[in-house]
Parts: sequence; C-alpha cells; structure tokens
Amino acid sequence: MHRALFLDRDGVLNTDHGYIGSIDRFDVIPGVAEALSRVSSLGYRLIVVTNQSGIARGYFTTEDYDRVTRHMVATFAARGVYFSGIYHCPHHPDGQEPAFAAVCDCRKPLPGMILRACAEHHIDPARSIMVGDRLSDLAAGDAAGVRRCFLIGTSVEPGRQSFRSLAEFVDSAIFATLAAER
Repeated sequence: MHRALFLDRDGVLNTDHGYIGSIDRFDVIPGVAEALSRVSSLGYRLIVVTNQSGIARGYFTTEDYDRVTRHMVATFAARGVYFSGIYHCPHHPDGQEPAFAAVCDCRKPLPGMILRACAEHHIDPARSIMVGDRLSDLAAGDAAGVRRCFLIGTSVEPGRQSFRSLAEFVDSAIFATLAAER
C-alpha cells in the first residue's frame, strides 16, 4: 500500500480567484511546484481532490474544467511534478445545471473522492496526508481515514495545525516527522 498527499486545488496549488473555469485564471502559488517535487521524491503519490461546483452552478462547463486541468498538469509537468490522480466533484445540491444538481458522496466534506483514489491507487489512508484550505477538506480526509490533515492559508481551527502555504508545510518539522515514518 502506498502513501499519498491528498491536495485540494484552489487555494493550495493555485491562487483561489473563485470558480476558476479558464486557464488565464490559473496561477500556481509560488513554491508549490518545488514542495510537491520534494514530497514526491519521498515516495508520496500526489492526488488532487477538488470540489468544482462552478460546473453545477453553470459558471463553466466540464470542458472548461478539463482545459484548466490539462493546463495544470502541463504546468506542473514542466517543473518535474506529476500527479498520480486528479479527482473532482462537479455537483452541488443547489446547482443550475440539472445533470449536476445533486447530492453526492464525492463533494467534500464527504470522503468519496478520497476513498475512490485510495481504491484505484492502492493507497493506505492511515499513512497519508490531506492538505486543504477549508475545513470541508479536512473533514473529508478525516472521514476517509486519512491520519493527518492540515490547513493551508488563513483558516484557523482549534486543535488543527495550520500553515500559510504548502511550501511552509513541506518545510516544517511536522512534515519531516511524517515523511520519516514508514
């Protein structure tokens, strides 16, 4: 069984401009590619799990999302970073697009995307890490059995360690300790 670093997308990998449906709005946060390269070199699989309710809300299409994802993959690949999996939830119960206006098990805080990734990539959630910028990201990690879940950005939750950026987390003594565990 492998270990993984589960990552939310907007606000962790790229600047969260809100409902990013075009590549001109996708800006990689400084230091993220280097941090991911380091994590990957330590044997972690990199898995993106992202809510994309902009699809259900009609702000952008699945094709727009796919274009942004291809751009993200190419941007990181050019820096030597490769994702083992990218999962997204296009649903929202109040969506305007009938095909995506639904309650599902993949929308964080529910664990569907993480559980699917664990099954498809032979990942042990107890040996993995979840990093997100919202409490719903951490709740999904907790519900999936991910042992360590961390906040990135300005959100604060009592009893949770938070960091200003993914790079700060990867540079921390906490990550060094986790990475040393086998």
